[in-house]
Amino acid sequence: MKTLQPSGWAPAKGYANGVAARGTQIFVGGQIGWNAQQQFETDDFIAQCEQSLRNVLAVLHEGGAGAEHMVRMTWYILDRVEYQVRLGELGAVYRAVMGRNFPAMSCVQVAGLVEARAKVEIEVTAVLPDAPA
Repeated sequence: MKTLQPSGWAPAKGYANGVAARGTQIFVGGQIGWNAQQQFETDDFIAQCEQSLRNVLAVLHEGGAGAEHMVRMTWYILDRVEYQVRLGELGAVYRAVMGRNFPAMSCVQVAGLVEARAKVEIEVTAVLPDAPA
């Protein structure tokens, strides 16, 4: 996997501008902040983000991958202002769950998510490198 950083661009903070990878692709459907039994334990934005990230990681592990294999991540959030105000907390939670693995990322504010209590939904694409020949 190779991070793509155009010459002369300021470094991206907490994400990559682009990633090139070759191997088996793993697509993780949108994960929200509920537990494995599909029950919400909290309505707190940061806590739901942490659970969503843990859910993403569980699906990656099921496919034989880890956070280091992520190449793309898309966040769907309900409240852009809360996201920005709590970015420091969110960064700490992200690093605690995903380490210092920063794929190409997008974040989109949406009008609503399918589950009424969900405050965030995260989807990921990962690539497991081809085995050496």
